[in-house]
Amino acid sequence: MKPEEIVERASELRWKLPQDYHDRWVESIYAESGRIASRNVEQQGKGHRLTWERRLDSLLTNRWTGMPIMVFMLATVLWLTIEGANLPSGWLATILVENGHPFLKGLADSAHLPWWLSGVLIDGLYLTMAWVISVMLPPMAIFFPLFTILEDFGYLPRVAFNLDHLFQRVGAHGKQALTMSMGWGCNAAGIVATRVIDSPRERLIAIITNNFALCNGRWPTQILLATVFLGVLAPPAIAGLVSAGAVLGVALLGVMLTFLSSWILSRTVLKGETSTFTLELPPFRPPNLLRTLYTSLIDRTLIVLWRAIVFAAPAGVVLWSICNIQLDNTSLAQWMINILNGPGWLIGLNGVILVAYIVAIPANEIVVPTVLMLTVMTTGVTGVGEQGAGVMFDASGDSALALLLNTAGWTTLTAVCLMLFSLCHNPCSTTIYTIWKETKSLKWTLVSTLMPVVFGIVICGFVAFFWRMFTGWS
Repeated sequence: MKPEEIVERASELRWKLPQDYHDRWVESIYAESGRIASRNVEQQGKGHRLTWERRLDSLLTNRWTGMPIMVFMLATVLWLTIEGANLPSGWLATILVENGHPFLKGLADSAHLPWWLSGVLIDGLYLTMAWVISVMLPPMAIFFPLFTILEDFGYLPRVAFNLDHLFQRVGAHGKQALTMSMGWGCNAAGIVATRVIDSPRERLIAIITNNFALCNGRWPTQILLATVFLGVLAPPAIAGLVSAGAVLGVALLGVMLTFLSSWILSRTVLKGETSTFTLELPPFRPPNLLRTLYTSLIDRTLIVLWRAIVFAAPAGVVLWSICNIQLDNTSLAQWMINILNGPGWLIGLNGVILVAYIVAIPANEIVVPTVLMLTVMTTGVTGVGEQGAGVMFDASGDSALALLLNTAGWTTLTAVCLMLFSLCHNPCSTTIYTIWKETKSLKWTLVSTLMPVVFGIVICGFVAFFWRMFTGWS
């Protein structure tokens, strides 16, 4: 079309529009601008009248109220996760462990499988997967939806805003607050979440320090020890509160260690300028229930659970093997325990705990049943764990657990040091693999794996030394 034809057609179109179209269009723009300004700008003569969004923001991001609300929200999410997971975890354990394990053993006996093949496949491979599913699935199925709801509602950017200045002071990125929060559900998921950090240096700091966020595989250990050894020190009326406070204290210690390790890294091997970023606080909005369930259950829970099962299954085979292969009438597990008892004593632990953590590198979820099984094997206590060497189990009731562990020589010091070591030890194999996949570096994968262990040895050794100094050498 020629230029003169375009001008002619435009002129014809102009005359077809109402004469006051332009005026009405301009007026509508000004009216919309006025509505936006009236909602978000304090007008002269209207005082400090705020909308509910601004009132809520003033509480969540206030220097005095923001941090206490964060701690309260964390405690609430953890309490809902712990309390809500107890019943379904018990159901799954009953179905998969108490009923499923004997059923499969009966099938193996009917098929006349060799004892070693039945042990490897059922006592080792199957039982480990059953424990991981029963312990790991319910907490993740609760924690991740709660976390996603807070994310969709718009609260997590406020968390990053509150912690931004603290992370900047230690040379890290404010968005590390989000990845640390994700790590409380699963460290592997927290590592993946570091993709939101643009700076390679600060993203690496977030990856290396994420293991100090207690993942759901470590909550059972914390809850068990706090209940059996610390809660009983208080009057029965407040025993539960003391136990919950101890677990929350360990979680907050992990936050402080995140700051400390980030500060050390940013001033040594990962020196550099702290990047600035513009953090937009999105408006509060109601979460989309269907999207929340899909994101939390499919994208996070099931994928992470599958990875944990894949890595944990071989651990069951290894555990059964070292408990049943003998040298000079002594199992390999007992040899390892005897060797590690000395180093374990120095840091307030024992050989059983250290062997359990070596075997449980693939999955933290099997630490507790592994510790119980090895304790029965070394003490010879009867009445519990009589399914055979290398067969994990879970004692029923706090009194039975306390009796078993006290018989093995456990003290309050052992429990405290194990709670600290559970916070500061190497990541599980799923997380280690995720670190390597995200960094493509063997060097930083080793740093991420070994640095928490160094922290754990130093902290536990310090606590054990001064505990024995003030309470008597034992």
